[in-house]
Amino acid sequence: MSYKYASFFSWFQHSTTAMIQLSSLLCAIVLAEIAISAPASLVSSIALAPSGTLQQLASSTLSGIDATATVSFASTDPNPELWGPESDPSVPTAQRGTLGATIIGPTNPELELQNADLLAPPTTDHGDVPNAKWPFSLSHNRLQTGGWARQQNIEQMPFATSMAGVNMRLEAGAIRELHWHTTSEWAYVLKGTTQVTAVDPQGRNFVGNAGPGDLWFFPAGVPHSLQATADDPDGSEFLLIFPDGSFNEDGTFLLTDWMSHVPFEAILKNFQSTNPEAFSHIPAQQLYIFPSNPPTSDTPVEDPQGQVPQSFVFPLSQVNATELAGGSIKIADSTVFPVSTTVSVAEVTINPGGMRELHWHPTADEWSFFIEGEGRMTLFAAESNAATFDYQAGDIGFVPANYGHYVENTGNTTLRYLEIFNSNLVQDISLSQWLALTPPALVKAHLDLDDDTIAKLPKVKPIVVGPVGQ
Repeated sequence: MSYKYASFFSWFQHSTTAMIQLSSLLCAIVLAEIAISAPASLVSSIALAPSGTLQQLASSTLSGIDATATVSFASTDPNPELWGPESDPSVPTAQRGTLGATIIGPTNPELELQNADLLAPPTTDHGDVPNAKWPFSLSHNRLQTGGWARQQNIEQMPFATSMAGVNMRLEAGAIRELHWHTTSEWAYVLKGTTQVTAVDPQGRNFVGNAGPGDLWFFPAGVPHSLQATADDPDGSEFLLIFPDGSFNEDGTFLLTDWMSHVPFEAILKNFQSTNPEAFSHIPAQQLYIFPSNPPTSDTPVEDPQGQVPQSFVFPLSQVNATELAGGSIKIADSTVFPVSTTVSVAEVTINPGGMRELHWHPTADEWSFFIEGEGRMTLFAAESNAATFDYQAGDIGFVPANYGHYVENTGNTTLRYLEIFNSNLVQDISLSQWLALTPPALVKAHLDLDDDTIAKLPKVKPIVVGPVGQ
């Protein structure tokens, strides 16, 4: 080769190398910019991609046409509950598919039968979600002559910071003595009839009866009493809700407790009594719950100030439920029960095979109480955190505001439960409705749904869906 051609070849070789190095440098800069704003999964894809695919990957990512190229598809494994409370006690095992292993140490089969998704959780569970289940059967019970009371607050379930509950039973005629609270009180009657009395700050009084499925509400500081009528020979049992997770039923302001801690001279002066014997039988300690004769009338004492303008009782039992594809729902909030300004409720029934749809509550926490049947709920807490819990009658659930969740009927009978909110309104966001009312192209870009599936998304909230195909 002549010197002239050799010089030209050397120049061309060096120029080509420089151009390749410059191209590589520019490509590296572009990919670095992508990596700064891209999710970790995309960065990993870039790092592992063959050099020949970098340009294609960068082009695809920048155009946003094929978002699924950056991550794999979610599993299509159904992940069902593996057993139920009625299964054979030998069935529970800490295994799901090839994951886990048998238990060779001590076990508690009864608890394991009731909590399949704790022992063998679905593979979709991930991260760290606090415990969102508490059975009232594990709460310490306060036994009194005439009834009992057991509670759940942050001591039992620290996750439930905004609401606490009390389950109370009164024998026929028994009285939950005159008292008041630092927070409001909301109630749902489980069985029997309870007569409630109250006097508001303007001196207006109230007497009313709440039967099975009915509600009552007292604002914070309003003095009231509860007494079981003789409508049911067993008396009454009810659920009390307080919009404060640290509420303690034993911290209630009780009439007898207060009177026993006031100097006797001050009591006589307060009531302008000249007869010391008139107030000589004040109990030396609080009564809390005590037996008495059932009430014979619900007529309030004559009051020069009149009666309260808004009833403290709401007959939810007389409200017609809204029938849905997979069950029904009743709602009682301040739109129909105006005095209830801090607590509201949705009473939900789900037929076998049905499900309370995927949804969330944008402004309120949900305190759930399961009345009958068996249910399953997965909480999605963002940042890939999710956990699944199983519920039976008498169990409490808790869902913080904005946590995505659903409730599925996993039994063979109707599931009935209460969704109770620390808000005056019942509100939720439906996943199905959200997608149906979003531009189809945007939904397709996220989930790669076909046109027919997108067209069938409901534009009205399903609320409770039935089994697939019905």
